[in-house]
Amino acid sequence: MKNADAEVAAVAAGLACPPGFVVVPETVLPCGITVPAFAVARWLAACGPDGQVLLREDAPPWVNVSYHAAQRACAEAGLGLLTELQALAIAHDLARQDANWSGGEAGAGELYRGLHLAGFGCAQPPCVCSPDARERRWHVLSTGERIHDAAGNAFSWVFDDVQGNPDGIVARGFAETSPTVSGAPGRRWERGLGWWPKAGRCWWGRALARGGAWSSQEGAGLFTVIDEKPGAQRPYVGFRCTFPV
Repeated sequence: MKNADAEVAAVAAGLACPPGFVVVPETVLPCGITVPAFAVARWLAACGPDGQVLLREDAPPWVNVSYHAAQRACAEAGLGLLTELQALAIAHDLARQDANWSGGEAGAGELYRGLHLAGFGCAQPPCVCSPDARERRWHVLSTGERIHDAAGNAFSWVFDDVQGNPDGIVARGFAETSPTVSGAPGRRWERGLGWWPKAGRCWWGRALARGGAWSSQEGAGLFTVIDEKPGAQRPYVGFRCTFPV
């Protein structure tokens, strides 16, 4: 879809995207939950000279940042931190697009996973390309717009609005019906989908992070989700901003 069509989709969704953001259209998850349309940053957030959120293709992701610090940085910029349901909406929208599969059609071959084969020693700016075709860093949304590093390069903190408490921290175990652990179009570790926990597992008191890092290997994927301590500052975990609707 051309950019003009993407702009029409944005208007239809009632969204005006600021620079660096793209619209994710309303998405119905396999479990039946409808995720309203929202605007999301095309790239992982970078850190500006004064410690503010920066969205630039030539800036490396803001990593070594805790979950709570990522939340504050988003809030100070008048933005939101990507939620679990929004992350799932992105993953399902991307998995349905032929262009995001190595075989040229949805379900054929593997989903692209960005930087994940350990060829780099740290998270890279969006403008850096891998010489390995398997590490294509961008995915195409159903609107025709591209989003970068949805799987690979650096994980992204997410606010858990499925199992989480009011602060977005995991507060109960994963139910069989939880969209976090059900509904991916295949099995974990296969076809580039990534890894996710089984139902019944409890990450109480932890924060979720999605996607993958430059060295995650088969563990990277659009549906990959891991747990980290909310106060942890990891060189492989950054964050992605959303635009409030």
